[in-house]
Amino acid sequence: MFTGTAVFDVLLPGDSRSLKAKRSYVRPIVAALRRFEVSAAEVGALDLHGRAEIGVAVVGPDAGHVDRVLDSCERLVAGRPEIELLSAKRRLHGEDD
Repeated sequence: MFTGTAVFDVLLPGDSRSLKAKRSYVRPIVAALRRFEVSAAEVGALDLHGRAEIGVAVVGPDAGHVDRVLDSCERLVAGRPEIELLSAKRRLHGEDD
């Protein structure tokens, strides 16, 4: 069994000057990520209106599967036209970790 995590640091549009506006950008992204059968949530930069950190976690039978799912999640976030993906950090944990 393998687990993988990813944290995506994203820059939101200039009109996200309130938490309500920020939520209107983050919630659809988190919902779209969940279609990959992962756990997803806003995990950081909670006090910054123009930035968000979105975390993803996945469990799979082999490292290749986990890596493919995280690749798909990263492509989805990077492909969103309304935001800019600033960085993506990943970790993979195997049976021996």
